[in-house]
Amino acid sequence: MNRRNFSRNVLMAGIAIPSLNLKTSPDSPQPEFQNYERKNLPEREFDVVVAGAGTAGVVAAIAAARQGAKTALIELKGYPGGTVVEGGTALHSFFNLWKAFPGVEKRQVVVGIPQEIIDRLLLIGGTSGHNEMTTNYDYDSVCTSIDTELYKLTAFEMLAEAGVFICVNTMVAGAVRKGSSVEGVITESRMGRELFKAKCFVDCTAYGDLSAKAGASFTELNDYSVCNSMGIANVNIEKLYEYLKSINTLGQLTFGRRDGKDNQVVRFGAEGAALTGSGLPSEYVAEMRKLGAGLITTTVHDNYLMFIKINYQLPGSPLNRDEVAKAELIIRQNQLKTLNLFKKYLPGCENAFIARTSPSLNIRRGRTIICDYDIASEDILQGKHFDDDIMVYGFHDEAPRLQVKNGGTYGVPYKALRVKDIDNLLAAGMMITSDHHAHMSTRNTVCCMGQGQAAGTAAALCALRKTGTRKLPYADLKNALKKDNVYLES
Repeated sequence: MNRRNFSRNVLMAGIAIPSLNLKTSPDSPQPEFQNYERKNLPEREFDVVVAGAGTAGVVAAIAAARQGAKTALIELKGYPGGTVVEGGTALHSFFNLWKAFPGVEKRQVVVGIPQEIIDRLLLIGGTSGHNEMTTNYDYDSVCTSIDTELYKLTAFEMLAEAGVFICVNTMVAGAVRKGSSVEGVITESRMGRELFKAKCFVDCTAYGDLSAKAGASFTELNDYSVCNSMGIANVNIEKLYEYLKSINTLGQLTFGRRDGKDNQVVRFGAEGAALTGSGLPSEYVAEMRKLGAGLITTTVHDNYLMFIKINYQLPGSPLNRDEVAKAELIIRQNQLKTLNLFKKYLPGCENAFIARTSPSLNIRRGRTIICDYDIASEDILQGKHFDDDIMVYGFHDEAPRLQVKNGGTYGVPYKALRVKDIDNLLAAGMMITSDHHAHMSTRNTVCCMGQGQAAGTAAALCALRKTGTRKLPYADLKNALKKDNVYLES
């Protein structure tokens, strides 16, 4: 089929063509978009469909279902959680950066459903809780460590309790457009292809898959390294801690609950520039740098380093399957090399082994979806608030070099979640915000969770009222969010 006939047939079928502004390596073929035939597909009807059960998607689906919307959640993997359970170290951050600014009031600025998840984890030993940093608190005032497996379970249970129709092991394969609205999402699973129709949609896929397949405009900046994190078990935490303390290389340090005992080390270690001039052996530091590995970690267990990240800068696109396949192998080879460095140089790690890896590499940015507003770095650094704030946030991953002014907060506006030129599609999580420095704040886990609650709430209100995302009165959205314990500046 030639391109002219292909395009005509796609338009006749009502299937959206994703924007063709992908950046690929010079020797990579341009992607061929398939015309997914919707005729005779089994159909399911919902009020809201959320794509992606990651950091934002879990909260979005719970929020939508609690508003009374019939909600479906589509996830490629067999469990929910996303970056929270695969690529993080600690959850950043439920609080403002008060400790870096003497006299500034301590405030928990993200509450709502994200805090409910933490409360549930506390009951089963799945988190250290919100523990104040004792050093390096000009980066973050609080550390919240989690158990990856218990987080998956807790998120799954909360979704089920909310009445969400959960479709794991299911891929977003296409989207059906009707004018300026998304009519449905085509899914692929071992049951075959199905069409999930809804009145409103939320893209929480991290890669922006639903938005792209629905024809949204996007850019691809490739301005971050990818990573895979691993859990290292059989580690004597106290022995390792005492060693790092003796050579003045603890870096960030936090004490909290670990295996039922309070006042235990739950975050420690050094990474990046902090390794320079440390007491660690120069050979170890040099090799860690080559591998893109860090020593900063969190734990909620006595013998386990929950997250050790291995970073890798892709030479091309994180959407390029072939380049990603090469990276998957390289990173796993580097994980083993990192483990061997730990065993050789770090007391307490002599008998350590890899107990967990992420199922695939983690991105910090895939596609950036063009929305009605693009949050700028100055908005964040100056603590700007908008007349349509749906959450506030105070953490910046480039602190202390870049911080929200005076330990305050900035607002994430509702218009930053509305996908441009599409009437019933919202985006939440790491797909928003093109400015690299702004994105170093908005992409972080707790911010994504907050965005998810707002997006899910808005989608439900729009669906139940049969109105577009731009016609939803902000006052109604604000009232619904505040009723569900979302913190907003007065």
